[in-house]
Amino acid sequence: MKHPVSQYYLLAFLIILMDQAIKLGVHTFMEPGFPGQIEIIGFFKLHYTLNPGMAFGMQLGSIYGKLFLTTFRIFAMFGIGYGLYYLHQKKSHDGLLICVSMILGGAIGNLIDSIFYGKLLGNAPYGAPMEWLHGQVIDMFFFDFWEGVLPAWIPIWGGTYYSTPIFNFADATIFCGVVAILIFQNQFFDKKAKN
Repeated sequence: MKHPVSQYYLLAFLIILMDQAIKLGVHTFMEPGFPGQIEIIGFFKLHYTLNPGMAFGMQLGSIYGKLFLTTFRIFAMFGIGYGLYYLHQKKSHDGLLICVSMILGGAIGNLIDSIFYGKLLGNAPYGAPMEWLHGQVIDMFFFDFWEGVLPAWIPIWGGTYYSTPIFNFADATIFCGVVAILIFQNQFFDKKAKN
């Protein structure tokens, strides 16, 4: 018997709640940057930082780049949300539906930061044309394996400072959802597989 589509949307909603609870907890109780960093176990640390752009801190160039990115995220959220419904109607594999739910929940979690945090938490970047739609995403999970200046012979990034990425719960659910789809694609998209 197939689970109702509402269960997959509920999973996405729970991911959003968990993501926002962690981010607001970090914002409320931690000091940003290295002074507030908390070592959990070995290389794993909590490190409160703000991400003004996309994954791994990449940004679009102009002052309206963030507005474009936020608008794109809104359309992507509706696209993924409809995709989940469509896949459910096509009786897709439960694992695929769970992965898409994880991606949807993570996407909405980061979208909330982009839309609201600039105004509600006052974290819009300096010079932003408005606070709404220009919020910075709160990141906190840091696996501190390596940091330093990359060798000059590395294309594009050579000679620049680099440390392992700092990410949040929403990023992790998106990443895990995408990786699981890639790993299990033969099962998820097997036309002959029985659900």
